[in-house]
Amino acid sequence: MPTAHRPSLTQRRKAETQLEIARTAAALFAERGPGVTADEIARASGVALRTFYRYFRTKEDAVAPLLAVGVRQWIDDLAAATAGPDAPPARAALERAARRALTPTDERAAEALRWTRGLLRAMPDDPALRAVWHRVHHDSEEALRPVLARLTGAGRLQVRLAAAAANTAMRVAVEEWAAGDARADGPHGPAELVARGMRALTAGLPELDQRPDGRGDFGGAGQGAP
Repeated sequence: MPTAHRPSLTQRRKAETQLEIARTAAALFAERGPGVTADEIARASGVALRTFYRYFRTKEDAVAPLLAVGVRQWIDDLAAATAGPDAPPARAALERAARRALTPTDERAAEALRWTRGLLRAMPDDPALRAVWHRVHHDSEEALRPVLARLTGAGRLQVRLAAAAANTAMRVAVEEWAAGDARADGPHGPAELVARGMRALTAGLPELDQRPDGRGDFGGAGQGAP
């Protein structure tokens, strides 16, 4: 696999600044709802309003980097999986990566989930904020497709269905957890919800049990890409 291009120092600093603003924006939205202004987010982040608008078009866009980090983590984890004959089938790799992404391993990860919960609770009163959430998931679904294509060798339709099912399981799990009061690391946390949702939504996709060489995990030959 080719080595990924490493972002420049300037790009990394820009991404870090955007993420720091996103954390501040998420905390403010979670605490005060849609009445938060871009000027308040900028001041709380320690940047000028002009700088804020250089990074984001709207105040709602400011939360996108934080949401994207959480949503994309599991795809990056999945992308690191091997596709060799000894590798687990995509179904198992999907569930494992999703569980890891939604299981907080330190205080910063737990805090990000708490902010996400606050944001999701504020979304019913803010269509623009809700649009950012769905846009992040749309982008993640598209990013998931080539990863699943590599891991399964399945055709285009099957890959699209698998990506849609897995991404929906992730989104619904976080939304359902956010609507309640369960701990993120408990038995009713998002990691358990996503595992249940993933199994239910992908049950009719045997392509997730096969590998690119057509070898299945169910005893028979799979149906690879045409």
